[in-house]
Amino acid sequence: MGSWARTGPVVVEVDDNAEGLHVVDYAALEALRSGAELVLVAPYQAHGSYNPMTPGYQPKPPAEIADAGLRLAVAHVRHHYGYELQVTAISEEGGRLNVLPQAARHARLLVVGRARTRGPHRLVAAQGNITLTARTGCPVIVVPLTWRPGLLDRKVAVGIDGTPLSLEAVEFAFRATADREGELTVVHAQHAPRYDPVDGSVESSWVRRGDLTVSETLAGWADEYPEVKVTRFLTARPVVEALVREGAQAGLVVLGARAGLLPVGDPIARRAVAAMACPVAIVPHHVTAEERGRRARALRPGIDVVVPTY
Repeated sequence: MGSWARTGPVVVEVDDNAEGLHVVDYAALEALRSGAELVLVAPYQAHGSYNPMTPGYQPKPPAEIADAGLRLAVAHVRHHYGYELQVTAISEEGGRLNVLPQAARHARLLVVGRARTRGPHRLVAAQGNITLTARTGCPVIVVPLTWRPGLLDRKVAVGIDGTPLSLEAVEFAFRATADREGELTVVHAQHAPRYDPVDGSVESSWVRRGDLTVSETLAGWADEYPEVKVTRFLTARPVVEALVREGAQAGLVVLGARAGLLPVGDPIARRAVAAMACPVAIVPHHVTAEERGRRARALRPGIDVVVPTY
């Protein structure tokens, strides 16, 4: 059981919206817990919007708006957290999918706000945050603009599927729970129970298979973090529904995602991120050489496979 945890700063995206200060608060608390530097980043586009139908209107330059948002965020952090935190402010021209990965290339954590969108636009925004995770290589926490500190912040839930995709997510969830001195719920959703011909019991077979999957995924982490109280939640509900249900009673939901420059679309992760009402941590899974070897062997044709040459 290895550790991949990074030790860099906590990076947070800043905009000129006053509600975005709640996202800055979340990042500041994460930085205080870990004793890390807090880096405020404001991406902006070089050309602002201009409407010729409104004569006399002189829009502020985008760089000026970004700097104003950073000054407001720095003042907010100093007012609420004093000078205990080391704070760096950066404004950078470019889209957020380019600026934020560059700023967070050595970060332990990237914190962004959840845009106020609905319907298909919410799924697009969720996919954008998953893409950020793939490009930065560090966990990305998506925080609702309505977030406030509360008792639920001590409760963490992590979704697992029994594959290596869950490995880093489980480690992150244990660390986050230990830092909060809270409780961890492990959620595993699988297909509906099937008939067990051995003892004739549908339920016992389903529970055994699910419990075995959870036990294998958690192996070693209970010993690493004996202070963390763990609750196992096995369900036959659809996975997104199960995660949203647990998220309603948690301060953080942790999900695994694929890392790399070309992330593979994961509809389950995308729908889960879009549907959550609480902060969501998207944790990248870095494929190992052993996994790549297993995939290559699985794709290698056997002697009974006929491959056409035309």
